[in-house]
Amino acid sequence: MSDIEIARAAEIRPIAEIADKLGIPNDALMPYGHTKAKVGLDYINSIQDRPDGKLILVTAITPTPAGEGKTTTSVGLTDGLNKIGKKAMVCLREPSLGPCFGMKGGAAGGGYAQVIPMEDINLHFTGDFHAITSAHSLLSALIDNHIYWGNEAGLDTRRVAWRRVVDMNDRSLRQITSSLGGVANGYPREDGFDITVASEVMAIFCLSKSLEDLQERLSKVVIGYTRDRQPIRADAVNAPGPMTVLLKDALAPNLVQTLEHNPAFIHGGPFANIAHGCNSVIATRTALKLSDYVVTEAGFGADLGAEKFFDIKCRSAGLSPDAVVIVATVRALKMHGGVAKGDLGEENVQAVKDGAVNLKRHIENVKSYGVPVVVAINRFIADTDAEMAAVREATDSLGVKAIDATHWADGGNGTMALAEEAVRLADSGESKFAPLYPSDMPLWDKIETIATKIYRADGISADQKTRNQIKDLQEAGFGNLPVCIAKTQYSFSSDPNNKGAPTGHTLPVREVRLSAGAGFVVAVCGDIMTMPGLPRVPAANSIRINDAGQVEGLF
Repeated sequence: MSDIEIARAAEIRPIAEIADKLGIPNDALMPYGHTKAKVGLDYINSIQDRPDGKLILVTAITPTPAGEGKTTTSVGLTDGLNKIGKKAMVCLREPSLGPCFGMKGGAAGGGYAQVIPMEDINLHFTGDFHAITSAHSLLSALIDNHIYWGNEAGLDTRRVAWRRVVDMNDRSLRQITSSLGGVANGYPREDGFDITVASEVMAIFCLSKSLEDLQERLSKVVIGYTRDRQPIRADAVNAPGPMTVLLKDALAPNLVQTLEHNPAFIHGGPFANIAHGCNSVIATRTALKLSDYVVTEAGFGADLGAEKFFDIKCRSAGLSPDAVVIVATVRALKMHGGVAKGDLGEENVQAVKDGAVNLKRHIENVKSYGVPVVVAINRFIADTDAEMAAVREATDSLGVKAIDATHWADGGNGTMALAEEAVRLADSGESKFAPLYPSDMPLWDKIETIATKIYRADGISADQKTRNQIKDLQEAGFGNLPVCIAKTQYSFSSDPNNKGAPTGHTLPVREVRLSAGAGFVVAVCGDIMTMPGLPRVPAANSIRINDAGQVEGLF
């Protein structure tokens, strides 16, 4: 059966029953139909004096076309935790419409480890992304309106930093000229669109702790610069108030369920490259008050996702993870060992051993944060016992267990052993979490620290223009912010074809971008796409409503 057929065949319980598992009263729910609901912010505020549960992060090895399965593992682990008698829930990001209709597909797990209602989650869901798009667009409109009516703030139209967004893959909008058609339409200028998940509003939304924090962060957004390059913020065009109004309902986290009827928060979804790639702080912190164990995930491999989870999200929100699960597959390790995608079905123990250097480096990196680790081998039918043994041999050398996980086929029953080890680690008190660098370290040194300690580069490079950008941000008072590295997710280096665990490379910093509202500085290393295009044959071509009124082709 396909993922969508499995999801459609599943029994789905009223969302009030799922809320009852967490002790959430009916009057705290804002239902969106019978199977999904938001949990009210007033109720969330009322439980803040409760102790926190244990936080378990799911991350992965460096991504390959063979796939790793972080979301599926996160859902399967949550079901496994409940199978062994623990009160657990999962916190995930919301899918973007762009990839759903493009090439990647949905993001609700797979097989028998899914969150449901899958079709709703992958489409409009509760409208959060539309609210974020609208809030971003309101600021865009207010900027051009401010310029049109006299430009009191002195914004240089050549230095407007705020682009537009839409939640769809559309390469034709990457670079545009706006306000054409005459005097009545404003002052023509270069402009462009990003996809909604790349909006700074999305990053702000996911890092905000409350409505008040949200509005304060929105007021700090730098929308552009004057002719003498002084920053102008969003409050100069009176945007934070009305933007917060548009986001007030969206800020409440969304409650759904897994196939095994365990609770899940799905809320927010920032890019894992230009931003930090994690679900919302509000969802994670609320889950910790409601459950004994909370499973969450970070985007891409651990070098990008876990690093940003630790150094940006945990630093900002005061979170302290208790254990980390690193997801690996035999197929992906074979690709890191030099095997072509078409040959992955053949047993190749040596390639697994060669590719395991990638897994080992991720283990070493995560352990350097002081957090204990277990490896989940997301097992495929074609994986042989000898190949699985090669993975365990590699992790044993680092004192880390590697445990088979068959959640895709077996649901929670396939992750019970993984759940037992995750609980053992989380309850052990071994976690001595600390970020990679102190906040007062200079920006250049922060970038270099990540490059040398996480990517194992020899150092970083930048031209004089970029060095001046970093110097200007440091002198302008932004030096205390964490750094968000934007680079390829397919390698520790900046070369996507450099698999395994490369050394002897240099990280080139092409430019830096300020996300003052979100509270980090983006170091762009290579070409980063913030508005994807559709492939030659997009997924949209196969999506339709069948004669029974059901969605077909979504996933």
